[in-house]
Amino acid sequence: MIYRVLFVCMGNICRSPTAEGVLRQFVRQNNLGDKVEVDSAGTHGYHVGEAPDSRTQRAAAVRGYNLSQLRARKVARQDLDYFDLILAMDKNNLDNLQRLASPEQHEKIKLFMDFSKNFDDNEVPDPYYGLGHGFDLVLDMVEDAAQGLIEDIKEKLAHS
Repeated sequence: MIYRVLFVCMGNICRSPTAEGVLRQFVRQNNLGDKVEVDSAGTHGYHVGEAPDSRTQRAAAVRGYNLSQLRARKVARQDLDYFDLILAMDKNNLDNLQRLASPEQHEKIKLFMDFSKNFDDNEVPDPYYGLGHGFDLVLDMVEDAAQGLIEDIKEKLAHS
């Protein structure tokens, strides 16, 4: 069984590619590369084909995550069938995904921060229009939630 996870934010150049890069590394570190597939997309097509924001890439690189090969894409209806878990970065994108989804697909769409252990926030803030420190906060939140997510995935895989 391959467990497929999709991260979704608005433009797919800041938060969701950060989450994709972090979870990919956690998947490798936990020897789950042949069992977990990770991708990211945006609810809007503003940046299709573009690499992640340079500030996102810089902040990620400081912590050892290479996002340079990732390219933005817009979430497609077939993603809602293909992925086992679709994680929105905030409630606005969660609402957009739920509007796109059939009633049967709603249960696989969640907020990423539901997996967080150390943050009370249920949304990852969009750092795009803010100052540089926002990208570090996004990484702190993403690393925390990704740790909770990897534990959840391991549990699911153990019982599949």
